[in-house]
Amino acid sequence: MATNITFHAGSVDVQERVDLLKQRGVTIWLTGLSASGKSTIACALEQHLLHRHKFTYRLDGDNVRFGLNKDLGFDEKSRVENIRRIGEVSKLFADAACVTVTAFISPYIADRKVARELHEKANLGFIEVFVDAPLSVVEQRDPKGLYKKARAGEIKDFTGVSAPYEAPESPEIHIRTDECDVTGAVQKIVEYLTQHGYIS
Repeated sequence: MATNITFHAGSVDVQERVDLLKQRGVTIWLTGLSASGKSTIACALEQHLLHRHKFTYRLDGDNVRFGLNKDLGFDEKSRVENIRRIGEVSKLFADAACVTVTAFISPYIADRKVARELHEKANLGFIEVFVDAPLSVVEQRDPKGLYKKARAGEIKDFTGVSAPYEAPESPEIHIRTDECDVTGAVQKIVEYLTQHGYIS
């Protein structure tokens, strides 16, 4: 780690951005198994908020691996680093008073806790959303054929099959996508944002 660096705070503070944009920075962290519905909900939520003229940006697990995290694999060490980087990036967006929507499997409780603590130390909002669907349901959906490949041994360390998924113990929002459609999921998140003063 470099020691000859100094953090430059600048002249614009968080409250000035909040006052100008009429919203508070927050990261909405969607976690769940592959094919649970994270990306679908994240896209719909981003669109809904933008149509309400809210400063919003979505960070998606697959998309981020084309650029920022293209040097990472899918072993446990790489997954930990993947989530660490996303935690840092989402914190920067939240600091800019952006409603940041992330959609990552992020299978380990400890890694999600690190992302949460990064935000809390900076006095920024962090909302964990457990996008929950039974393994039998996501395997049936399997839009990319990943579960089929994992069951056939073609993919190593696949979450839910050959690698663990540690479900959130007390998420701010719990969405069962085998019982709730996309519209209902977005409404549930927006209601939470409104009730807790992140948007108006």
